[in-house]
Amino acid sequence: MNAPQPLFRPVVRSFALGAEGAAPIPSAETAALIDRIYEAAAVPELWRAVLIDIARLAGAPEAVMIVSTGTRFRDWVTTSPDFDALVLAHFERFPDNIRTRRLLELRHPGFLTDLDVVSEEEIASDPLYQDFLIPRGYGAGTATAVMVPSGDSVIVHCERPVAQGHFGADTLAALDELRPHLARAALLSARLEMERIVTTTRTLELLGLPAAVLGSGGRLLAANPSLVALMPHTLSDQPSRLAAADPAADRLLREALGGPGPAGPVPVRSIPIPARGERPPVILHLVPVRGAAHDVFTRARAVLVATPVVAREVPSAEVVQGLFDLTPAESRLAALIAAGDAPVSAAAKLGITPSTARSVLKRVFQKTGVSRQADLVGLLTGTALTG
Repeated sequence: MNAPQPLFRPVVRSFALGAEGAAPIPSAETAALIDRIYEAAAVPELWRAVLIDIARLAGAPEAVMIVSTGTRFRDWVTTSPDFDALVLAHFERFPDNIRTRRLLELRHPGFLTDLDVVSEEEIASDPLYQDFLIPRGYGAGTATAVMVPSGDSVIVHCERPVAQGHFGADTLAALDELRPHLARAALLSARLEMERIVTTTRTLELLGLPAAVLGSGGRLLAANPSLVALMPHTLSDQPSRLAAADPAADRLLREALGGPGPAGPVPVRSIPIPARGERPPVILHLVPVRGAAHDVFTRARAVLVATPVVAREVPSAEVVQGLFDLTPAESRLAALIAAGDAPVSAAAKLGITPSTARSVLKRVFQKTGVSRQADLVGLLTGTALTG
């Protein structure tokens, strides 16, 4: 009987060094790439161009750099928007996949290939390969994981079609030259931007605003204590994104964050969460990070601010307009409805026809996420919603 085969190959690899065991001297092209790696540490939007160069060096069409906590992915940057979409789908379908888990377990100080962490038999049977990677034209990867003092890990991964074969020793040696520079630069980049993000949430805390900064796909990057206090009864930190406990509100939040891929636009939205028990209604304000702000917060897509509605008096039209994305006409009608007016009497006060008032009220319902006048009144006065 044949002896049983190990699940994956032990990593035993040696490369020729320079004189007296010194590390190999990088070529001019590699030295220039190392300079760009450190430049990206200070200017994070340059990481995509750096990853394109790393993928080219490896002979791969795509590459990704991932920041993770265990097998939970917090953020990433890739070589192209198309690969962004594939990486996001990969996270959602295979959050605890065999390839990533074993890469992290090995803690190898260099790049590894798929055959270093999984067997050919596993590649032939695992859904990650057979149902996802290979049908999409991939399936052969090389990656390294760098553990950082915060407890996170930074993974740099290159991917190509399995038909091209697995990466060879020469390619791994070239990538290993870059690894210490990637480790230092990725750590510095993550810390610099995270410090900016945390400072933002702390500032909003001082203003009395529960707030969070969201990354690609709505993943929680940072939250201040006031927003954490809303978990898990109002909001919850899911593996893939921040979610609302109320299903209807969560649907609106998911749609608002859903844009065309991780780099897509986040619309300005205000999302109501109904009262529950002794807890008042909460309005989530989703503010996109755009323009010059995105240069400062490269990983951030939106700032979420939560406003509990605790007032018992009817708010003014100006306050209603500020709570939601309403036009002046919509906010005036909503304020009158909240004060107890029926649509017909509100229309008379506003000098519009009843049919116009009904059309405006319908738009108010859509924007506030309610479907009845009683729910709108409850939302704006801080009483429990009946829906």
